[in-house]
Amino acid sequence: MKLAIPEFCKSSFFKRGLPFFIICIGGSFGLKGFTSLRYEYSNKSSISREDFEKEGIKMKPPTEVTLEAEYEKLQTMDIDNWENVRGPRPWEEGSIEENRTRSKK
Repeated sequence: MKLAIPEFCKSSFFKRGLPFFIICIGGSFGLKGFTSLRYEYSNKSSISREDFEKEGIKMKPPTEVTLEAEYEKLQTMDIDNWENVRGPRPWEEGSIEENRTRSKK
């Protein structure tokens, strides 16, 4: 005896479209639990200025470093006349100054 399948169940939407929507929408709800773990157990501790000073790192005060101050430094620099100098490779001996004089020869 053969089961009678309704005609609308034979359409391509029920064969391909409905499973696609179930996977997309159901997958987003399923992945919600996994992605929430990332934020629940992330390390949220911040390092204070005192912690940096204990480690020996000196930080500038926040009022000293401003966009205007950096712009003033850039105004004093001569950015139109510069020379590209290659630094020494680990297998080469010497400093940048020695390589500069060596390349001019």
